[in-house]
Amino acid sequence: MTIGYFNDFTSIFMMALALGMDAFSMGLALGLQPLRLKRIALIGLIVGLFHILMPFIGIVLGSFISQKLEGIAVLLAGILLCGIGAQMIFQTFQRKSKQILAPAGFGFLLFAISVSLDSFPVGLSLGLSGAVTLFILIMFGIITCGLTWLALIIGRRTNHLLGAYSEVIGGSILFGFGLLLLF
Repeated sequence: MTIGYFNDFTSIFMMALALGMDAFSMGLALGLQPLRLKRIALIGLIVGLFHILMPFIGIVLGSFISQKLEGIAVLLAGILLCGIGAQMIFQTFQRKSKQILAPAGFGFLLFAISVSLDSFPVGLSLGLSGAVTLFILIMFGIITCGLTWLALIIGRRTNHLLGAYSEVIGGSILFGFGLLLLF
């Protein structure tokens, strides 16, 4: 029985890591700007909170939908995760250089929302599959917060070397979880 819990924890951890990769890659770019450690701490906390809020909304909506569409809920969850993962991978190759938003005011809020948007449909698919919400939300928030802090600190000291690769890895992990649900 403990092996099942370990597998669930590992799956949730890997999914949280995959979702946090978007924040990590954006954090690397944002970290190239001169930021104080106090600002870095605030950015990580807010991005972590958004990675709790967005999937929570998705889980609530997904739970509601799964009660109405019991038979195809897991199929929809798998297709959704595959789509999100593929989108993350392809988006990496289509990027053009963008100006980085200032990490203050509206730009800061826009940054937090933009790196958290992909966690909404993941929450939706988790709600469709009937996953345990509180633990998942806490894991998403903690891991994303930690990855954001790490990226901002690394970004202060290095260049854009890892940015695109981290999103490809994150997209691949989400795509793999989608395939796992489908098959």
